[in-house]
Amino acid sequence: MAERCMAVVGIGATGAVLAAALLARNPDTVLVAPSDVKRQALAREGIQVSGALNFQSRPRRVCASVRELAAYAPDAIFISTKTFHLPGLLDELKGVAGPDTVFISTHNGLGTEDLIAGSFGAKAAMRMSLNYGVTATGPSRVEAAFFNAPNPLGVLDPSREEFGRELAATLSEAGLETELVPDIKLLVWKKMIMKCTMASICAVTDRTIREALDFPPTREIADNCFQEILAVAKAKGYDLGPDYLSHAMAYLDKVGEHKDSMCVDIANHTRTEIDFLGGKVVDYARQEGIDTPYYNVMTNLVRSLEDSYLNR
Repeated sequence: MAERCMAVVGIGATGAVLAAALLARNPDTVLVAPSDVKRQALAREGIQVSGALNFQSRPRRVCASVRELAAYAPDAIFISTKTFHLPGLLDELKGVAGPDTVFISTHNGLGTEDLIAGSFGAKAAMRMSLNYGVTATGPSRVEAAFFNAPNPLGVLDPSREEFGRELAATLSEAGLETELVPDIKLLVWKKMIMKCTMASICAVTDRTIREALDFPPTREIADNCFQEILAVAKAKGYDLGPDYLSHAMAYLDKVGEHKDSMCVDIANHTRTEIDFLGGKVVDYARQEGIDTPYYNVMTNLVRSLEDSYLNR
């Protein structure tokens, strides 16, 4: 691949893994880390990833703000922040982006690539689904529990396919297997049907995925939520077929011993990503005239819990 300047905004657990892989191939990859503690840790020990993935990378270029990216004129910016930061971040990036800059959303949630396209056009938007489960064990240390390779990457504008292939090759050569796919939104739906359903149930009940699926009352909620979101996906053009749920349950059985990250948000009294998970399903359902009573209730319960410590 031609030498390109790449950047990662959001050096949490998932973003740190992505940054470490990019740094392994291009030590001049630029990181944006507003936290003083994070920047000090990056300078002191670099990024250390252990477990199912292994990287040790030391960045040369670390910015304290998005504005500082303008000095590097990045060709590709991977965005790994929490989803609720994305709208404000896109406004900041308008002062950084060049005419050919590409933005890759690596978020959990539905519709994040559409927000990018709304701000910069479809040609500037890509979406990547990260198929690894990771936990931060320090400011710049990450433990990877699993990696179900490859990570799919997709473009919204076909004219960007060659660039997408280059990015996928770079990450794969670094040890983070990535594949350009023809319909990234289909794969996002396949993953987010599970995430959107289980996140709110686990967060409200403080259960692991497996505990929620094994307990009959929460399993009943999950079964109904699955039917609702599958109907919404079909209305949006993604009929996943009769075998999807059995495959989804097999996947959840493998990762089910872990609590969803929304449980951690609730426990730490921090903002959740409900607006781009259950909330986005409810929004899509209303647009399509579909009733989603279980999703409505679970989404509102998470928002109520969030409000109890953020606003009251």
